[in-house]
Amino acid sequence: MPDVKSHKRVNDILLGPLERPALQWLAAHMPAWVTPDTLTGIGIVGSLVIFASYGLTTLSPWFLWLASLGFIINWFGDSLDGTLARYRKIERPTYGFFVDHTVDAISEALVILGLGLSIYVRFDLAAMALIGYLMMSVFVYVRMNVDGVFKISYGKIGPTELRAIVMLVNTIIFFFGNPTISLPFVTLTIFDIVVAVIAFLLITVFVISTWRYARELDQRDRAERLARQQAGSK
Repeated sequence: MPDVKSHKRVNDILLGPLERPALQWLAAHMPAWVTPDTLTGIGIVGSLVIFASYGLTTLSPWFLWLASLGFIINWFGDSLDGTLARYRKIERPTYGFFVDHTVDAISEALVILGLGLSIYVRFDLAAMALIGYLMMSVFVYVRMNVDGVFKISYGKIGPTELRAIVMLVNTIIFFFGNPTISLPFVTLTIFDIVVAVIAFLLITVFVISTWRYARELDQRDRAERLARQQAGSK
């Protein structure tokens, strides 16, 4: 299996042309006392802010703005820690990979469960979105161990775009409310529908990607086995 130190990172996202230069600029201007671990901690703080803010929306919708600020703080820490390490040439691939992605799991659990505790999203739908995220995480990590490709964007959508979508929904709901739609068996809010769509897309992408990649590996293994048999018969 490929070494974690030499994996190929693929992050072909819609906002990449804006995000990558911004991260490089921020890395170049970070004070010396700011380390990648500091930034990872800042990312966790952002997640805690989001979690608390959504919970506090039971008191006031103004906490939606604090939740959006939490997404910015989370993006700053989570996206910049690896960039800073690479910019300063102080990478610790094994340690960095382990800490970064275990912290990611904690952050996403805080964010999505916080949504489920808010007045805007049903908890069961938030839980489905978390399940979808964790399923995609499993796929990404397993694939990296199989062929050394760490792919975190699908259809030009990655974590940055998901943050932007939720922040946009926060803004829309603050100004226009969270109207409900009555369906035959359930009544959903607009935010419910957004979260349900995200959950559906995550789970669907997981199923399709897993099926396609399994077929690719099957064909690859068959070809390698045939080549070994032909080489052994000579």
